[in-house]
Amino acid sequence: MKHTAKILLTLLLTFAVAFTACGCTTTPANNDGDTTVTTATTSPAKRTPIAVAGIQGPTGVGLANLMKTAPNSKTIEYSFTIATSPDEVVGKFSSGDVQIASVPTNLAAKLYKKLGGDVQILALNTAGVLYMLENGTSVQSVADLRGKTIYSTGEGANPEYVLRHILKENGIDPDKDVTIEFLAENSELVAKLATGEIDLAMVPEPAATTAMTKNPDLRMALSMDAAWNAVEPDSSMMMGCVIAKKSFIQANTAAITAFLAEYKASVKATSDVDATAKLCADFGIIAAEPIAKKAIPRCNVVFVDGADMKNTIQGYYEILFEADPTSIGGAVPNEDFYFVSK
Repeated sequence: MKHTAKILLTLLLTFAVAFTACGCTTTPANNDGDTTVTTATTSPAKRTPIAVAGIQGPTGVGLANLMKTAPNSKTIEYSFTIATSPDEVVGKFSSGDVQIASVPTNLAAKLYKKLGGDVQILALNTAGVLYMLENGTSVQSVADLRGKTIYSTGEGANPEYVLRHILKENGIDPDKDVTIEFLAENSELVAKLATGEIDLAMVPEPAATTAMTKNPDLRMALSMDAAWNAVEPDSSMMMGCVIAKKSFIQANTAAITAFLAEYKASVKATSDVDATAKLCADFGIIAAEPIAKKAIPRCNVVFVDGADMKNTIQGYYEILFEADPTSIGGAVPNEDFYFVSK
């Protein structure tokens, strides 16, 4: 009996030690003295903190649904900034305050040069978003722009180079046959179109929709994306992309791969225009939900990653380089500019 008691005692002590080691506890389940075994919850795997910066307008639209679903990510602990200008994003990206940024494609190439090649495009996210608005009916084709004064924003950036290239390819000298007046902000452009102070302007979405809402006499005379495709059928006017530093990508490849999957799903979800419009308004990507509903279908939100990126944008970069080498940092980016998951 003593031997049996010792064995039972030993077994009970062993069980107690094992029970404590596993982090289990016993708690009374009810007044009858029954007990419930509760297994300690294993803390979730640590998520990678990633700060993402977007810009108000088309390049930010693809982020809207991700901003909603971000808390559910199992891999990434997201934070977001929606900036009012590319310059604001450049500062945060260069300093490392943000790890992923949605920026104009020519700016991505400039940063690649500026940061010594420590930048890669993760995906292309925005095609052509420029439209020629007219208060009148005189402009029916690019040829009709000859002799006109065209207002625009984006001096020294994608809009200027797109406009100049399309004019040249249609036999119009942008320095002699037209007058191009650049304004600093789209808000100023919209205000002048709304009051009728100017009658012709190249405007990006969603500013174009805002202007037409304020001035019903305005019409979309030309899609600059269509005008580009007419003269450059073998290249695409890709105006926006998402980038990260190569050093960050190499140190966090799994998180970057997860981001691309989650971002792709977010872009796909923009097909639900009503829901995305509400999110864009809520997150400050587009000022008002009614404007967003009309503008999103014309924002040309896309998702192109992997090996297809270079083939899609290479021709566009070559044209920008020919127009002004400094527009993309002095050289067409090398192969290592494009992130391709292995």
